[in-house]
Amino acid sequence: MKTAVFPGSFDPITKGHESIVRRALPLFDHIIIAIGTNQDKTGYFPLDKRLHWIGQVFGDCRQVSVESYTGLTVDFCRQKNALHIIRGLRTSADFEFERSVAQVNKRLEPSIETVFLLTQPEFVMITSSIVREVHKYGGDISQFIPAAVKID
Repeated sequence: MKTAVFPGSFDPITKGHESIVRRALPLFDHIIIAIGTNQDKTGYFPLDKRLHWIGQVFGDCRQVSVESYTGLTVDFCRQKNALHIIRGLRTSADFEFERSVAQVNKRLEPSIETVFLLTQPEFVMITSSIVREVHKYGGDISQFIPAAVKID
């Protein structure tokens, strides 16, 4: 089985994230959306809500699962027998950062390949950081997040 991990904080999941996963579905038998947690940081939205929202968004996709993890992404990939990491690229700055991370991951675990998917143009301006900022100040974020995500 060809398994891929799509790691991130997904704080919250955006339409851009959803698009990347749905476009990756034909490439893999199983995609694990992996919410990385850092004990030194607190997310804006609680982890349990993020797990729930992602489950709602991909409830129609049997080949997608969602989990949280701590530590290195390559260690999580090893635990899950995943040989691919999926990353979305919005800008050239994303590429430079993600390339460095992918190269370090490759040194740590040579069997794992990073697969980059370009963000669709209509989602390039959407980031979780911007969505959090709009939400924090009472703005309507519904146009930036998947319809299945119901934020109170």
